[in-house]
Amino acid sequence: MFEVVFLGTSASAPSVHRGLSANVVLHKEYRFLIDCGEGTQRQILKSGLGFKRLNKILLTHGHLDHILGLGGLASTFSRWEAVDNIEIYGGQTALDRVKNLLFQVVLRGDNLSLKPDFITLKPGLIFEDTSFQVSAFPVTHRGADCYGFLFREKSRRPFLNDKAEDLGVPIGPERRRLVAGESITLSDGRVIHPDDVLGPEIPGAKLVFVGDAGRTDDLIEVAQNADALIIEATYLETDAEMARRFGHLTAAQAATLAREANVNWLYLTHLSRRYREQDVLSEAQAIFLNSIVARDFDRIKVVKEKKV
Repeated sequence: MFEVVFLGTSASAPSVHRGLSANVVLHKEYRFLIDCGEGTQRQILKSGLGFKRLNKILLTHGHLDHILGLGGLASTFSRWEAVDNIEIYGGQTALDRVKNLLFQVVLRGDNLSLKPDFITLKPGLIFEDTSFQVSAFPVTHRGADCYGFLFREKSRRPFLNDKAEDLGVPIGPERRRLVAGESITLSDGRVIHPDDVLGPEIPGAKLVFVGDAGRTDDLIEVAQNADALIIEATYLETDAEMARRFGHLTAAQAATLAREANVNWLYLTHLSRRYREQDVLSEAQAIFLNSIVARDFDRIKVVKEKKV
């Protein structure tokens, strides 16, 4: 299971009720901050998340409404020593801009207790532990080096206690070895294989996060069968030409992607102040019923759901 906290759901300028782009994805002890628009550190505090363990920052691209909050956040981290280190992942264009912001403006001349690690994104795996993976994939927007992120739990095979007991497998290290995929030999000489005590594979949850995007045909494959797709909906179809010109999506385009990719739930964010939330939702739900317009401080859980 993944949990997502929406910290900022407005487009290029904040509104009374919506901050600039920022989101946190949680899984086990890990916390990933995706984008860091102006005012993000205050949103983090208002959400109740706090700063601890918030040491992995994923940038979809280098536009200012997605990165300006890094200045204040890095300054706070450096002075409060809230975290020991931060890793900032982004395309080369985004990282160059962030380095200028941090080292030429915000932290210039400081004796830093915090030394960020900058990791240049390329398509493919960027983080992994025993239970999940995070991958980056290219997204078409204005400028180079724009990325989305795929969070995926690894599939697992449940341990069948009844079968293990029938076979006489003792509780303890033998069972752990079987779960790890090793065969064991019992005291009476019988060999027990993992297939004897493990059930069929159960796929894990799949979360796809897209920041700003100007097209969707190149996202269908990565979004296929996602349990949750989070994506921008800056415009309505009445302004489709404007959306195309500025490299953004309409709510209808996002919903069409969700329908074509057979996702379970669609969460719309990066909303322009020019539209009513209900109009955005209505346009999306006319195409894909399981559409939700995210609001600041909404929290969702992403779990593997059976398709019906």
